[in-house]
Parts: sequence; C-alpha cells; structure tokens
Amino acid sequence: VRTKLAPPWKVIVHDDPITLMVYVTMTLQRVFGYPREKAHALMLEVHELGRSIVWTGAKEQAELYVHKLHAAQLLATIEAVDA
Repeated sequence: VRTKLAPPWKVIVHDDPITLMVYVTMTLQRVFGYPREKAHALMLEVHELGRSIVWTGAKEQAELYVHKLHAAQLLATIEAVDA
C-alpha cells in the first residue's frame, strides 16, 4: 500500500493601490514571523510584479494564513503548487 502526500499550496499576496508598502512589510513580519529584510523583499515583489508567493506548505495552514492576511486588509489567495 502506498500513501500519497497532499500537494503543497502557495499563499499569494496581490498588489492593491491603497495599502502602504510599510504596512505590507509589517504585516508579513507579524503574520509569518519573517525578518524585516525578507518581508521588505516580498513587499517589493508584490509592488513591482503585482503579486508574490509569500509562503508554501499544507493547505490548512495556507488557508489560515490567507484568513490572517484578509483580517489585516491585504489581498491574498491560495493556489495549489503545480506538480
């Protein structure tokens, strides 16, 4: 009998014209525990490319992170990682 692991999911933060960049950086630090430098780099990716994959892992945890990001007024979605 073989078991199949569940595929990972990615949390994506999308750009919006209203939210301040410093707020996005602070929120990524608070939600994910990222150091300021990593959170700032992810924020710049969101700003310049329109979106950034900020975390990858189990679906349930990804859903929780998206819920926390929505509570902080950020646009975020989850997508399955392509196999």
